[in-house]
Amino acid sequence: MWFFGALPWDYAGLRVELGGSPCWNRRCGSCRQPASLPPPATPWRGAGQGRPLRRGGPEQAPSYPPAPGLQPGTRIPLGRPQRLAGGENLGREVLATGTKSRAEGHPRRPQRPLTRCALGGRWHGPWKVLAPAAGWTMAPPRNVVKIAVQMRDAIPQLIQLDQAKPLATVLKEVCDAWSLTHSERFALQFADGHRRYITENNRAEIKNGSILCLSTAPDLEAEQLLGGLQSASREGRREALRQLVLLASDMTFAQEVISRDGLQRLGTIIEDGDDLGEVLALGLRVFLELMEHGMVSWETLSIPFVRKVVSYVNMNLMDASVQPLALGLLESVTLSSPALGQLVKSEVPLDRLLVHLQVMNQQLQTKAMALLTALLQGASPADRKQMLDYLWQRNLRQFIYKNIIHSAAPLGDEMAHHLYVLQALTLGLLEPRMRTPIDPYSQEQREQLQALRQAAFEPEGDSLGTGLSADRRRSLCAREFRKLGFSNSNPAQDLERVPPGLLALDNMLYFSRHAPSAYSRFVLENSSREDKHECPFARSSIQLTVLLCELLRVGEPCSETAQDFSPMFFSQDQSFHELFCVAIQLLNKTWKEMRATQEDFDKVMQVVREQLARTLALKPTSLELFRTKVNALTYGEVLRLRQTERLHQEGTLAPPILELREKLKPELLDLIRQQRLLRLCEGMLFRKISSRRRQDKLWFCCLSPNHKVLQYGDVEEGASQPTPESLPEQLPVADIRALLTGKDCPHVREKGSGKQNKDLCELAFSISYDHGEEEAYLNFIAPSRRDYYLWTDGLSALLGSPMSSEQTRLDLEQLLTMETKLRLLELENVPIPERPPPVPPPPTNFNFCYDCSIAEP
Repeated sequence: MWFFGALPWDYAGLRVELGGSPCWNRRCGSCRQPASLPPPATPWRGAGQGRPLRRGGPEQAPSYPPAPGLQPGTRIPLGRPQRLAGGENLGREVLATGTKSRAEGHPRRPQRPLTRCALGGRWHGPWKVLAPAAGWTMAPPRNVVKIAVQMRDAIPQLIQLDQAKPLATVLKEVCDAWSLTHSERFALQFADGHRRYITENNRAEIKNGSILCLSTAPDLEAEQLLGGLQSASREGRREALRQLVLLASDMTFAQEVISRDGLQRLGTIIEDGDDLGEVLALGLRVFLELMEHGMVSWETLSIPFVRKVVSYVNMNLMDASVQPLALGLLESVTLSSPALGQLVKSEVPLDRLLVHLQVMNQQLQTKAMALLTALLQGASPADRKQMLDYLWQRNLRQFIYKNIIHSAAPLGDEMAHHLYVLQALTLGLLEPRMRTPIDPYSQEQREQLQALRQAAFEPEGDSLGTGLSADRRRSLCAREFRKLGFSNSNPAQDLERVPPGLLALDNMLYFSRHAPSAYSRFVLENSSREDKHECPFARSSIQLTVLLCELLRVGEPCSETAQDFSPMFFSQDQSFHELFCVAIQLLNKTWKEMRATQEDFDKVMQVVREQLARTLALKPTSLELFRTKVNALTYGEVLRLRQTERLHQEGTLAPPILELREKLKPELLDLIRQQRLLRLCEGMLFRKISSRRRQDKLWFCCLSPNHKVLQYGDVEEGASQPTPESLPEQLPVADIRALLTGKDCPHVREKGSGKQNKDLCELAFSISYDHGEEEAYLNFIAPSRRDYYLWTDGLSALLGSPMSSEQTRLDLEQLLTMETKLRLLELENVPIPERPPPVPPPPTNFNFCYDCSIAEP
C-alpha cells in the first residue's frame, strides 16, 4: 500500500515520509521535465497534475530495486540531489524539491526544479527515510557482522557486531539490552560445536550468521567448577566434572583452570581413587584435555601419581570407561618423558597389555596397542628385540591376525597406524644384520657359507674332503661357489657390500633350510644351463634382499601418520624370510620367461621389482595369496603393459599431434580445475596431529558451493560425514594469503627437521589467512599422497595459482591422450606426416585472365 500527502510510503525498500504527492506522468506537469524512468508496469488511470494515480484493483506501490545508501532517519534537503551508492542503483539520483522558503509542509506550488527528475516524477515537498521496509537489504561495512546472541530464559538478540569495537564494549551493550549489570562477569561463547570463549584473539572467527551465547566469564566459571570439586556430595563433584569436560578443550578456560591449581585438584581426585566409576573417568578425561594444551609439561607429573594411574591399568575389576583413559594417559607420559617412560615400562607388565588386547572392546584394544607401541619405540634396540621376541612367544601375532585384522568390526584409523608401527619396528630388527658386512675371519660365517654350498652340491652324508688333497679341495670349493652364483671365488667378497650385508646370507640360509628341494632345484637347474643363460643364485639373492629392504622400508623411521601395514606380515612368523623365498622363486621364473642372459640381469631385476611392488600394493592377507597373485603377474603381462605405455608415448610425439595437444591443453586444464574444486566441495576428513603424539581426533573441511568460504569443524570418530551447514567454523577465501606446503608449514617446522618428520612433510600443507591484524594458519595433514595432490591443486586453483602437482600432470596426460585419440579416430591407419607439405613456389606470372572473346570449338 502507498499513500499520498504526508503519509508514509514504501519506495525502494525504504519507509519514506512525503511532504507532497508524486506524479507518474511521462512528462511531469509540475516541472515540465521528462521522467528518467517509465511509470509502473501496471497501467494507472487518472494521471495528471495534483491527482493521485489509481487503477481498477487495490492500490499498490510500484516495485523498484532496493536503494542501498539511504540510512533510516536521513533527511533530504529541499532541491538537493542525493546520490545512492552501491548495488544496482549506483549513480541514480533521488531529488526532493519544493519552495525554498518552506522547510516542511506541502507547498502551494513548487518552484522550477533545480535538476531533472530522477525517479519518474517530482517529489513535491521534503521527504525523509524513516525505517527499512520488509525485504530491504543494505551492504554492511566490511568489519560489521550480523549475529544472534542468546541467553537462557531470555529472548535472543539480533545484533550487528562491529569488529572494530573493543570486546568489552560489545559485551556491555549485550548485557544492557537484557538489563544485566556487571558485564565483566559475563563472556560470549560460540553456541554450536565446542563451546569456545570469544576473545580478542579469535573474534575474527565470528562470521555472518554466527550464533553466540552469553555465559559466565571463564575466570568465574573456573573458580565455581573447581569449588564444586571440593563438594562433599558425590553428585556435586560429578556435575562439576561434567561441566569441566565440556569446557576443558577451550584454551582460554584451560588457562584459568591451570592458573588456579586445577591440575593439582584433579590429580588429588585421581590419586585418592575414592570413586572408581564415573567420577574417576571424568577426572582422567579432564586431566588429559588440560594437558593436551601443552601449557604444562608431562615431565612435571609426580611418580606417585603415575604409579596410581598404572594401578588402574593393572587392576582386574575396573570400570570399562576408566582403563582406556588410563592407558591413553600412560601413552602420553611414555612418549613425552623418557624417565617416566622407564617407570611405566617397569610397572606395566607386557602380559597385562596382552590381557587388554584380548578383551573384545575396540577402544580398550586401541589404547592398549598404543601404549605397547609407545613402550617399544622408547626402548633400546636390545630391549626392543627382547620385548618383541616375548610378545611373539605369547602368540600376539596370531591374536592380531585373527581377532583384530579379521574382526567383524571395521579397523579404525588409529589401530591401523599402530599396526603399521608394530610392523615397522619388527622389520627394523633386521637393520643391524643389513648394516653389518661379513667378517672374513669369523669361523661361524665361514661355516654358514660351507653349509650353503654343501646343501646344493653334496648329497646328505657325503663329504668333499674324502680322498682329495687340500689344493684339490680348495679348487673344487671355489668352482662350486662360482656355480652357486658368487662373482668371486671367495664368497666373502660378495657379502662385504652393505646393505644388504649379512641379511642376504641369512635369507640364502633360510631358503636352503626351509625349502631344500626348491633350493637344490634352483641351483642345479641353472648349473646345467649354458653359461650365458644361467641365473646366478647368490648374486640374485643379494640384489633381491636390497630390493625387499627398499620396498618394505627396512631401517627407516616410523611415520607419524602412515597406516599402510600389510596383513600378510601378521599371518606367520619370519615373514621377511618367507617373502624372500617366494621372491627368489619368482625371479627364477621370470628369468626363464625372459630367456635372459647375464647381461640382462638388471632388466630382470626391474621386472621383478615391478611385480613385487604391484602385488604388495594389493595388500594380500596371506603369503599364499601373495604367491598366487605375484605368479599371475607374468613377464608377458608386464611386457604388455610396458608396450602399451610405450605406444601411447610414441603416438604423441609427432609435431602435428603435439600442436593439437597444445590447443587442447587449456580446455582440459580448466576441466581438471573444476574437478579439483568439486573435490573441495565434497570435503574430507583430516586428522589432527599433536606436537607430542598422534591424536585420535578428526576434523572435516569443505568448500562452499559458491567457492567463497571454507567451512570446517571437529567431528567424532565413526560419525557420518557432516553437512556444510553444521560446520561451526568458516574461512572466507578472500582472506586467504597463500598456500604453504612441506617444510614451510608451521605445524611441520614446530616438529623439527629429523628423519621422523620426512613422511609428515610430504603430506602437510597449510593456509595462511588474515586473522584480524595478524597472520593465522589452518593446518592440514592429508590422509594419502593422492588426497594431498587433490587438495593442494584445488586450493591453488581457488587462489588463481597454477596447479603444479604430479597428479595434475598425470591427469592432464591421460585426458590429452584420450581426447587426442578421439580426435584422430577418423585417421586410423592413415599415416600422419611429421611436417606439413611444402608450399609450392609462386608461378612465373599471374596472367590468369580468361579471354571471353575467343569462341570455344
